Parts: sequence; C-alpha cells; structure tokens
Amino acid sequence: MPLHDTHPIWHTPDMREAIHLGDPGAIVRLARRAAELTQNQLGQATGYTAASISRMERGKQPMRDMLLLQRIAEVLNIPPQLLGLTPRHAPPPGPGAEPRPPAGATRIAGPDPFGKEGEDPVRRRNLLAGLAATATGTLLGAASPAAARPALTGLEDLLLHRGRDLTGNPTPTSVNAALDASRRDFGTCRYDTLARALPSRIALAQALGREGAAEQGQSATAVAELYSIATRLCIKLGEDGLAAVTADRALTAALSGAGALTVAEAHRMVSSSWRRQGHYTRATDVAVTAAQQLATDRTTPETERLSVQGNLYATAAYTAAKSGDRHTAHTLIAEAEATATRLGRDQSPTGTAFFGPSQVLLHQISISHLLGDAGTAIDHARHINTAQLPTAERRARYWIDVARAFHQWNKPERCYRALLAAEQAAPQEVRRNPVRTMTASLMRHDRALPGVRSFAHRVGALT
Repeated sequence: MPLHDTHPIWHTPDMREAIHLGDPGAIVRLARRAAELTQNQLGQATGYTAASISRMERGKQPMRDMLLLQRIAEVLNIPPQLLGLTPRHAPPPGPGAEPRPPAGATRIAGPDPFGKEGEDPVRRRNLLAGLAATATGTLLGAASPAAARPALTGLEDLLLHRGRDLTGNPTPTSVNAALDASRRDFGTCRYDTLARALPSRIALAQALGREGAAEQGQSATAVAELYSIATRLCIKLGEDGLAAVTADRALTAALSGAGALTVAEAHRMVSSSWRRQGHYTRATDVAVTAAQQLATDRTTPETERLSVQGNLYATAAYTAAKSGDRHTAHTLIAEAEATATRLGRDQSPTGTAFFGPSQVLLHQISISHLLGDAGTAIDHARHINTAQLPTAERRARYWIDVARAFHQWNKPERCYRALLAAEQAAPQEVRRNPVRTMTASLMRHDRALPGVRSFAHRVGALT
C-alpha cells in the first residue's frame, strides 16, 4: 500500500542512511518492502518488469528512466526529490516573485485564448508567437514530431485470451495499487504507459478472484473498473470496435459481484460504446436507465451515488445532442445540473468519477457546440475555473472543446490559442483525430498564426 508521510520506515536507520547517501535504489527497495509489495507487483503497478525493478534497486541500472522513477514515486508515495525528481509542489515564491497560478491551473504563456475583440493585430500575433514558442520549447523541444500512437496489441491479446501469465502473486494491496496507477495514468494522459500496463494489471485483478471467495468481490470490482478505463482509452484512440468489447467485459465483470456504483459506471461505458457506433437512441436509453436504477439504491453513500448518477445523465445528454435531439439533450443536462446542485460542489470520491457543477458546464460546452450554438458554448466555458478541474485530462478536454467552439464560430486565432493551451495541459491529448482535423483547417491561416505549422507537425496533422 502507498506509504504515508508518518510511516515508520522514514525514520529507520537504513532509510536515513539511504537518503543521506542519495541512493535511490535503496530508497525504493526499503519503501517497497514497507509497502509489502514484491518486485513483480511493483513492476505490474508501474508497467515495468520485475527485472527492471530489481536492477534499479541493486544499482545495476542507470537511473535515467524518469518515467519509471515517476511511476514508482507515485505508487509508493515517495517524495519525488528523494529519487532525483522535481517535487510536484515547489516552495512558496519569495518576496517580489511572480505569483504562481493556483494548483492544477492551466498556465497560459501569452494571450488569453478567449481574447478581446479590440486587440491590436500586430500585438496579438507577437503574443501568439510567444505562446507557440513556449508550448514547443517547454513541452516537446524544438518542433518534435508527433509521438507514435500507443499500441493496444497487449490489450487485444488479453481479450483473445492470448496473454502471458503476468500475475505473479496477486494480493488486495497490489491490485489496489494497479487500479490507482491506471487511474493516474489516464488522468495525466499518459496513454502510452497505460496501454502498455493495462493487460498485466487486468490479469492481476482477474487472478485475485481465483485466490478465494473473500477476494472475489474485490476482484470483480477491480476488473470492471480496469476494463472501464480500457474502454475510455480505446475511445481516446479511436478504436471503437475494441471499445465495444472492453465495455462488455467491464459490465460482465461488474455483474459478477461488484457494487451498484461499479455496475452503473460499466453501463456508462456501454452507453459510450453504443454512441461511438452511431446507435444514439440505444446509448441514451442505457445511460438513463442506469441512472434511474441507481437512484433507488441505498447501499452506497449518497455523494458517490449522486456523482455516478449525474455523470450518467450528462453522458446521455451529450449523446442526445450528438443525434441532434435538442429537446432531450436540454432535458437530460438539466437533470444532471439538478443532481450537481444536490451535491453542492465538485466531488471526486475515491473510485468514483468526478462530478459537480464544473462537470455539468463541461458537458454544456460540448452540447452547445454539437447543437451549433458556438456562442453559448463559449459563454459556458467562461464560467469554468480550470484550477478546479481535477486532472490534466479534464483540463485538456476543456481547452479542446473551447477550440471546437471557436472553430465553429470561425475564429481561427482563438481556436489556435485554445489548442496550444490544451497542449500545455496534456501533450498526448492533442494527438487525436479531432485536433488533427481542426489543425489541418488552421493551416489556411498559417501566415496569421505563428507556429501553427510546427504545431500541426507535432499533433500529426501533416502526416
């Protein structure tokens, strides 16, 4: 299990010596043992092999793999600086220093993507050029090409029962760690890491159910949640056929012993997969029915129940808008808004999807855009504080939806600003087909949009 700051391991002589010597391998080994994880379990939770963990702990592997170190720090809750990483939260600025944005906020180097109608054209182009340079230099280096598409071969093999036995010795602790790691990978848009690690994590959760009757409920819940995450990943990557299979696996696992919340979330994934295949009426019905069934459940805490229920209504509203059914879309998003009002504020309960007023606004942006109301979409967008959005994935999605609205409104410059903001929030999120399509159309304005050709190269719009 992840180590808390007060865990006794941090005060042992061995750990103090390892920290004093700056020995990250020893720090990881001591923390892993204190968390009661084997090298194999830590490897599965981080998406690496047990051999890699072993070599690192013994100092036989150079500590150059920053991604591995970051994953280990997150899984074991090791302060990043002990492994030579930059701390997530820097110390407060000194007197006279430039104020920092709120934690989690998307900081934009340059003009506000919403802009002002009266901006001077020359000043605007200069500021836009600065924003493009910041995005390129800070995130990706000089004009780096679009990253390779995350491979889903391992997930396909697992679905076809071709996966190797990667489970090792499953325990409730290791399964929880694998599930938490998958949530973090998706929330931070590390889709390549997630695609690589999901097969072994799902296999680990499945193996737990074979350990005994006591573990079957936890196994069913974990397998269902991991397959739900896999569905969301497949949708991100445009693999709609594969998403339909993973959504079905999520629901099958949930119905085999998981709780009402997990079953409802699995139904939401089934609804999303139906929508992706163009079956809008069926998709809407699945989500609404699941929300109504959950409303009668009294076995779960109200906050978690309302969060899942609200997401179901919001998903159904988006689907109705996708089909052009304005009345149904407005009715269902009003139901989602009423649910958010009952919650009172944004909620992100453990194991439950984020929901609240901000999530309703996010869907209202998307719904307005789908219904052709670009101005209304931007009005909704202005009411969102990105610092309140819980993950990089949500912040990047917000900026992409803002870009879509500006693109629909025929405001290419503001569309481009929003896309650069999305890239700053999560580079992998902008390497998707909707962004490529928008970017390709922006190429007509390349003289007025400094850096747009480089951006198009990075997101794969020129390939």
